[in-house]
Amino acid sequence: MLILFPADYFSAKTIDSAFSNEANAFKACGAEIAAVVIEGLERGELKIAQAIHRGDAVLYRGWMLPLTQYEFLVQSIERMGGRMLVSTTEYATAHYLPNWYKLIPHLTPESRFYQPDENLVDALEQLSWEKFFIKDHVKSLKTSRGSIVETPEDITAVVLEMQKFRGQIEGGLCVRRVENWIKNSEQRYFIWQGNAYAAKETSVIPDLVKECAQIIPSSFFSVDVIETIDGRQRVVEIGDGQVSDLVGWTPEEFTRIWFSPHKEKYE
Repeated sequence: MLILFPADYFSAKTIDSAFSNEANAFKACGAEIAAVVIEGLERGELKIAQAIHRGDAVLYRGWMLPLTQYEFLVQSIERMGGRMLVSTTEYATAHYLPNWYKLIPHLTPESRFYQPDENLVDALEQLSWEKFFIKDHVKSLKTSRGSIVETPEDITAVVLEMQKFRGQIEGGLCVRRVENWIKNSEQRYFIWQGNAYAAKETSVIPDLVKECAQIIPSSFFSVDVIETIDGRQRVVEIGDGQVSDLVGWTPEEFTRIWFSPHKEKYE
């Protein structure tokens, strides 16, 4: 298995320092690693500091990519004879909230979807929710204002800040109903080929994570789970596993998904 990591901006053959520990962990397990120039994908150029051989199974681990760039990566690897372990369709399913929300609406907060040019204040007033969590199809706003608004009128300022600090609103706007969650109870799980993994081998996998593993049509994705004050577990987020941070995981725990002492080496 070949793992592609973002290249350092100043050295195309060097893996970005943000991913060096993870890359070293994969290398220690026997996986091949290589750097890919992310800026090249933006220009429609594939620059990898290693040859792709026919039949190579390739996994990307790095920054979030717009769907067009990920599709270009998949097609380029295929033209060279390799195969990405996550297809473009699978990436889109887990990466964009509307795509996975429609599959598990019973497991996650109620959500509505809008375009930025709609009358958002009126739309929120019609919902009659106590609070609203605002994000685009991929990310939330992480400035001092934050993403939670208590009155419909506040959404205008949040959208303006999203456009200012993020440069764009990707896909559209998601408005999610705020639930009473227990602070610091969130846990991240990864699903690989229908099997669920926790950071600690002894951890019990929640039932709703196992349910997601059967419902979400993707080879590799993450599931963030949180507890509510009334004792329920809820899905906070689904994400493509290739671009999900190792929240609560060490690189060594993460590589165990493929290179556990209890399983054969993945090819």
